[in-house]
Amino acid sequence: MPWKEVTHMSQRSDFVAQAKKEGVNVSALCREFGISRKTGYKWLKRERASGPAGLVDQLRRPRRSPRQSKPSVETQVLAVRQRHPNWGGRKIRRVLQNAGAEPVPAPSTITAILHRYQQIDPVEAQKHTPWQRFERQQPNELWQMDFKGYFALSEGGYCHPLTVIDDHSRFLVGLKACSNETSATVKTQLTAIFERFGLPDRMLMDNGSAWGFDLGSRYTTLTAWLIQLGIHISHGRPYHPQTQGKDERLHRTLREEVIQHHTWNNLAESQALFDAWWQVYNYLRPHEALQLLTPAARYLPSPRPFPAVLPPVTYEANDVIRKVDQVGQIYFQGRTFHISSAFRHQPVAIRPSQPDGVFQVFFCQQPVALIDLRVDHEC
Repeated sequence: MPWKEVTHMSQRSDFVAQAKKEGVNVSALCREFGISRKTGYKWLKRERASGPAGLVDQLRRPRRSPRQSKPSVETQVLAVRQRHPNWGGRKIRRVLQNAGAEPVPAPSTITAILHRYQQIDPVEAQKHTPWQRFERQQPNELWQMDFKGYFALSEGGYCHPLTVIDDHSRFLVGLKACSNETSATVKTQLTAIFERFGLPDRMLMDNGSAWGFDLGSRYTTLTAWLIQLGIHISHGRPYHPQTQGKDERLHRTLREEVIQHHTWNNLAESQALFDAWWQVYNYLRPHEALQLLTPAARYLPSPRPFPAVLPPVTYEANDVIRKVDQVGQIYFQGRTFHISSAFRHQPVAIRPSQPDGVFQVFFCQQPVALIDLRVDHEC
């Protein structure tokens, strides 16, 4: 294949990487890549001398410029960019600072280096506009949970990436390669996450099948389990993904930095790739919304441990208690009201509200339904 202008760096990098393998016939490899032996050996020589910077086109410019960065600095910048093609000047600068590099250019200088070596697509750069940011005050006050769009595996089946992110720190507490999006699968994955990082105060999710609506109620057996663990549940507005903006932004980053760069064979390999990127995202990648700190720098595990046994459902002494039947209904004040089949065989508490004749129904600490006795028909 002849070199293509838009992918010359990746093709040259692939050629050099393969040529360095033991026992490789360089002449045959040159034929495979559609280049001459002279060109192939030229790229090998340049890469040995200058690292990744040697693989870019040699621009026709003065040999010396008082405003140009040193070649060693440019090599360091290009090396970080090659490992993380979606990172810009601010992130690269922070990584070089963390690594103890001296001197470290300003973000604008690093951006200029990337432009000079044709590492930035101007059209793509326009897409990265700032988001309006809101966040909780402390770690574990709120976790956002969602599935990233699934993709096919070459060995059969699909991978459904489950993501769980802390709202305050952007720490990715969970990135799991799932075979489906059922409540049972999510519960298994959340159990592992809770055992490692503890319980959040609240979780925000959309209205997906695993945790969404259940016959007129917002609750499912999965969210009932979360509530019994002492976690408040919130759902985003239907058709408004911006409600979970941090998780949506994470999904874009996951696609750009991981999903579109790999061949996905099976779930085990997918999880291994996710685990490797999980380390980069949480502990290495500077986050612009965090003043270029990493998520790990702002995150602490929850002080609320995952219990070995699900705690019992208890209420206040003056609550009116009713048990939800098999189909999700309770009997109150001579009438039958549908609550949710998610709470079948569980006790719920009924508490008076305003105005008179209106009552709130609670499951553990969560209000789950409203009873209005002023309405003639049964709810």
